[in-house]
Amino acid sequence: MYQQMIFVNLPVNDLEASKKFFTDLGYTINPQFSDDNAASVVISDTIVVIMLTKPFYATFTDKEIADATKTSEVLVCLSAESRAKVDELVDRALSLGGTATGKTQDMGFMYGRAFDDLDGHTWEVVWMDPAAVQG
Repeated sequence: MYQQMIFVNLPVNDLEASKKFFTDLGYTINPQFSDDNAASVVISDTIVVIMLTKPFYATFTDKEIADATKTSEVLVCLSAESRAKVDELVDRALSLGGTATGKTQDMGFMYGRAFDDLDGHTWEVVWMDPAAVQG
């Protein structure tokens, strides 16, 4: 059965630093779709983040590239299998130079935290109780 994929394209200031940040978070780089201008970060079988140098990113758009440290241009939300996994991923991101952003959201059945990566892109990590989703 076909599974639709998502490819999130993000402009970055320092491709090597961004690659290190995401591999240190536990993700892998797919070398088949990576070069000096781009890196393909495999988040899951259906989620891939393409980090592009800003000059290369500019070839895909006529719009001004947002400075994500000053303007919110994207909010990427990833699911986690437990509250502990939310904390593990966000704490690891913070230890690698990410910045805490927003407030911890704890609604009992749903728990989430967020961080900004090295370029200011916001990543939310959320756990939701499967029983709450079904009923």
